[in-house]
Amino acid sequence: MANIQNVSIVIPVYNEEENLPRLFDEIARVMRPLARTWEVVFVDDGSTDKSLAVLKGLAEANAEVRYLAFTRNRGQSAAFCAGFDEAFHPIVVTLDADLQNDPADIPAMLALFDLGVDMAIGWRRKRQDTLSKRYASKIANAIRNRITRESVRDTGCSLKVMRRDMLVRIPRFKGMHRYLPTLMKLEGATVAEMPVNHRERHMGLSKYGNWERAVAGVRDLLGVRWLQDRHFGYEIREKNR
Repeated sequence: MANIQNVSIVIPVYNEEENLPRLFDEIARVMRPLARTWEVVFVDDGSTDKSLAVLKGLAEANAEVRYLAFTRNRGQSAAFCAGFDEAFHPIVVTLDADLQNDPADIPAMLALFDLGVDMAIGWRRKRQDTLSKRYASKIANAIRNRITRESVRDTGCSLKVMRRDMLVRIPRFKGMHRYLPTLMKLEGATVAEMPVNHRERHMGLSKYGNWERAVAGVRDLLGVRWLQDRHFGYEIREKNR
């Protein structure tokens, strides 16, 4: 496995100007005491507020901050993938920018990953969302697990730790972030789960999580199932050059 000391934290951003300073402060508070080299890669997904200006200020004040900005909104999966491509380090941690994921869980997630798995994923033990959003997530998760023959508790939790070398090889499509455990397993990944904290939204409005987006992910299921059934891998024994 690659150097476990190096960590890239990838965060999609869409109109989260009020949350970004506090988010980075919380991340820095838990990461700086660790014996790890780390960075945060923010991906501005075509924000129409002052998020990009805030990111530029954070980058100027903190060497650990990098950012990139899309010309227009492309969606959460595209933002994650752009961050994966830009990440310097062999371990990728993902979380949302809305402060509902708790950065304080990152050290424990890294410890679980360090036990030898290829992916550690969080499941939100006490969801702090609206009742309709919780039901939408529960139904969509159950359908995904049924059709993809999975048993993942909470694929919608963005707090994950993954090997970047596997992550950049998985198929890419709109909504693929909902299937990261399944897609990583196609690359041979071992996956472990652990309960994590989930908080009420601090400021702003939900952009990515609602009934429409939960239901929209269902249409990808047959494609993911097809990938599972038709996927192949190989290992090269030797070659001359």
